[in-house]
Amino acid sequence: MGSTVIAIPDGEAVAPVPKEKKRFRESLLLVVSFLREKKNKHDTKKLIHSIKVGIALVLVSLLYLLDPLYKQVGENAMWAIMTVVVIFEFFAGATLSKGLNRGLGTILGGGLGCLAAAFAQEVGGVGDAIVVGTSVFVFGAAATYSRLVPRIKKRYDYGVMIFILTFNLVVVSGIRAEEVLQLARERLTTIVLGFSVCIFTSLLVFPIWASDELHDSVASKFEDLASSIEGCFEEYFRLVNEKDNQPSFSFSRCKTVLHSKSKDESLVNFARWEPWHGKFGFSSPWARYLKIGENLRDVAATILSFKGCLQSDRQTSQTLRELIKEPCEEVGSSLAWTLRELGDSMKKMRRCQTVTSIMPKLKSMRQELSLVMSPSTLGLLENGDGLEIASFLFTVTVMVDKVEELTKEVEELGELAHFHV
Repeated sequence: MGSTVIAIPDGEAVAPVPKEKKRFRESLLLVVSFLREKKNKHDTKKLIHSIKVGIALVLVSLLYLLDPLYKQVGENAMWAIMTVVVIFEFFAGATLSKGLNRGLGTILGGGLGCLAAAFAQEVGGVGDAIVVGTSVFVFGAAATYSRLVPRIKKRYDYGVMIFILTFNLVVVSGIRAEEVLQLARERLTTIVLGFSVCIFTSLLVFPIWASDELHDSVASKFEDLASSIEGCFEEYFRLVNEKDNQPSFSFSRCKTVLHSKSKDESLVNFARWEPWHGKFGFSSPWARYLKIGENLRDVAATILSFKGCLQSDRQTSQTLRELIKEPCEEVGSSLAWTLRELGDSMKKMRRCQTVTSIMPKLKSMRQELSLVMSPSTLGLLENGDGLEIASFLFTVTVMVDKVEELTKEVEELGELAHFHV
């Protein structure tokens, strides 16, 4: 069909590469280049984070190294160093989350511990031990139970743990109430110093924002799924003319998207702690990012269901597949284009033209599939050989529905986040 044969010096001839395969290889090369660039960028961020931790440790070590500072804080300077080591995280939001949790846990635990210790000293005698034991049991059990509540565990688990630790250290110290107050005040001061150094270094020295990582991560998944759809459709129809029906297409990128839920939830949790910066703030619709992530995983699961068609022991004849090849490839290309358009609109934070471009495209896909699943075609699928093609067509139809739901979610995100037109 208009193809040419390329002559080579030794007299042999090589058939030209089909356009579909050439297009897939070009998109694959672009994806590989993108992944390499993404890996290099992440390596740079890891190096910056390591340097920032080193700077923070040097700054808090000055409490030991400089005599005037050491005379003020004494041996309690180690609590500042411990604070930096414990709460300094990769993302600025994670550092803020841990730091504020540690501060609140220390203040509440230390305050209640001092009150319990003072009350025990007032009781005196045998009642001293009873008050201490009762307070340790009641507050320890109540705080531990609160850690099992999902909403508290998600955002305040570390703070509750620090509360339990601080409360027990203070209340069972066995020293006089005045010394307890002095010790708590000195340790809280050094903890605040360590926290301040962490916040200064994390937010002001090349900050690494969880919100940016979340936004880029969700936007990149659209490209992953678009490339997977193209590869899957090309592999399915390539098997028509292949004797070896062992598929070479890998579903690894779909599986990566499918297993991204915990990462998305962690990034959203950290992003909620971050101050207003650049494109994001406290009012950003983080819940919408989780919803879009769920829809992306639904699309990935639908793509994975093609695996049964590719690895079926009972492959259908070439004639049946040729009947649906052209319209299905058209639908596959349209799905990939739609996903890339949605991902590009998210990445650039612009409103996607769903009414004028994407929705008509999805409607056209449904019309293509309705023509493929016409009575004349279904009549050929009545025998067992057509079950695999029927499953393939049904999966494509489901995927179109999933992409339509995803389009609506991206449109709502654009409205809530005030993406530019």
